[in-house]
Amino acid sequence: MTPDPRTTVVVITHNRRDQLLHTLDRLAGLPERPPVIVVDNASTDGTAEAVGRLRPEVTVLAPGRNLGAPGRNLGVRQARTPYVAFSDDDSWWEAGSLARAADLLDRHARLGLLAAGIRVGPEADPDPLNDVLAASPLDRAADMPGPQVLGFLACAAVARRGAYLQAGGYHPLLFLGGEETLLAYDLAAYGWGVCHVPDVVAVHRPTGGVRPGRPAVQRRNAALTAWMRRPVGVAVGHTRRLAADAPRDPEARQALVGLLKRLPAALRSRRPLPTAVEAAARLVDADGARA
Repeated sequence: MTPDPRTTVVVITHNRRDQLLHTLDRLAGLPERPPVIVVDNASTDGTAEAVGRLRPEVTVLAPGRNLGAPGRNLGVRQARTPYVAFSDDDSWWEAGSLARAADLLDRHARLGLLAAGIRVGPEADPDPLNDVLAASPLDRAADMPGPQVLGFLACAAVARRGAYLQAGGYHPLLFLGGEETLLAYDLAAYGWGVCHVPDVVAVHRPTGGVRPGRPAVQRRNAALTAWMRRPVGVAVGHTRRLAADAPRDPEARQALVGLLKRLPAALRSRRPLPTAVEAAARLVDADGARA
């Protein structure tokens, strides 16, 4: 395979220098030879210096503070290719997958974001999320190369740069943790398709287990997303469930406190989904509840 100039890989990182360097080695070995942009979210372990010394071909952006997921927005704005793929400092892409994704984006003009298949861990086992995406309850669209979805894993996605920027990228209020749903909603609201293509494959090698506080952040962000885009009844339902669980569940209590602190900002960003997208979101909700 010859180098493919269509896709830039954007990587966010925070204090994971050695993992990031391993990921950059993997990306450098891809036959597509994609340009790579690293957004260093205020690392204090010498990440930026190490990348500059060992991988001078990589562009490093240093915003000076930890932006979380919205750090990816900086990388997308810096990119000069029509498509952007995302990796974290513990993930990369299988050989040929970026070219396959670019071919699909070339072929399907309405495709805004492609949710890849995920291989996880040292044995590259299929991630359970693959089955969830493949079994999406949403109707198949004739102009999409796979099942339509309203969710994905951030480090296993390839997006049309123009669609991503039109949708606004990742919202700063969510920081990190379950931030993908809001972006999927916003892409769909602008008429872009989001679909799952299992033969485009990302490899994810997380270490250290679930980060402390992560489940609480994910519950907080699910409620914030509802307040920003869903009908009031759906948002109130999220909030009531957190309030009911809070007395006996420290994570729910933490999520509720975080939600209430950010609720005024969420209401200022409120933009209810178009009718068709809300109907799709309700189908996904119902399917998740049955599961």
